[in-house]
Amino acid sequence: MTYHRAELSSISDDELTTRFGPVFEKIAAGAVDRERNRALPFDEIRLLKEAKFGALRVPIEFGGLGATIPQTFNLLIALAAADSNLPQALRVHFSIVEDLRLNKDELVRTRWLKAIAGGSLVGVAVTEPGVGAVDRYRTTIKPSGNGLTLNGTKYYTTGTLYADHLVVAADRDGKRLSVLVDTNQPGVTVHDDWDGFGQRLTASGTAEFKDVRVSADRILGPGYGTEGRVYGTAHVQLILLATLAGIARRAAADTTDWIKARRRTFTHAVADLPQDDPLVQQVIGRLSAAAFAARAVVLAAADELARTLDGRDQEPEQLDASELAAAQAQVIVTKLVLDATTELFEVGGASLTSEKLAIDRHWRNARTIASHNPVIFKLRSIGAHELNGEQLPYAWSAGVRPTKRHAG
Repeated sequence: MTYHRAELSSISDDELTTRFGPVFEKIAAGAVDRERNRALPFDEIRLLKEAKFGALRVPIEFGGLGATIPQTFNLLIALAAADSNLPQALRVHFSIVEDLRLNKDELVRTRWLKAIAGGSLVGVAVTEPGVGAVDRYRTTIKPSGNGLTLNGTKYYTTGTLYADHLVVAADRDGKRLSVLVDTNQPGVTVHDDWDGFGQRLTASGTAEFKDVRVSADRILGPGYGTEGRVYGTAHVQLILLATLAGIARRAAADTTDWIKARRRTFTHAVADLPQDDPLVQQVIGRLSAAAFAARAVVLAAADELARTLDGRDQEPEQLDASELAAAQAQVIVTKLVLDATTELFEVGGASLTSEKLAIDRHWRNARTIASHNPVIFKLRSIGAHELNGEQLPYAWSAGVRPTKRHAG
């Protein structure tokens, strides 16, 4: 199936830049202070809501902006350059929007897409502390009175503090189930206790559910980890890669600005000013190139994903193409950005480690994001796919191993 980007988009690139450019500038202006003080970006989330950022992919007939996948990922990169916590915090929200766009239940589709167009955000609560696998849940859903009751504790609940609703994975009589609850419901408690050294403001900590009432219309179906080909794993991985590309852009800009303003250098440097030093210029050149290349790779993978989502091509071959593109992009973008955010310290010595500058946030944030779905596993799956036709992993459940498509 083919598609034409201009026919699918309801809004132009220029219109999107005009709408969101000033918002991103405001967000970027306070990023360093928020990082130093662990100030959660509630005001910045509000700005994004007011500008309908969460409704980028919602079709115009439901009140959204109708943006294409490539347009959306281009904006996610720009948002990450302003504050890398925000696109990651909204990652599951955008995934839920795609699920809703493809939902065949017109009542469900209309209800929730209109809610999102009105500003609602969705977070996630799947993984549990001490359990590990995505299909082993101590969190339960049980009958209670005339309805159901949810009880349990989740961790890695990215974006929950900013969300209006949460998708929660739980066990019901030995079967996996996902339900949607409101964050302001009685019994729902969300903690800012994420203790990673990077992406500190993503609200990726603990969510607790105690006797939370769940109505029948909030049951979404099987829990996370459904076997088989799905577009979702490529989509959520690509949002992480867009975040990395945005980090590279901001790291290059911050380092360049710092060098331009610097008036001292080392006694053995070959120029009086750092900006005139060819060694420093080489580092800045590599930072700039890394930012350019990371963005280009992400947008190339986004084009492949657009064939799946904008083109509505859910055939196995196209799903494989999207998944493979996201995996290949992960391998390249991760190394590019980690190398760049490490090498930038070469241009300034100990001065660049100042907490006031918070330049270190770029490496910490990139390293934290890169730790999601580690590259070593993606490299193996790509190689096994290319050599032996082994199926790509997608969101495989624990204990389910990928199989070969053919014998050789």
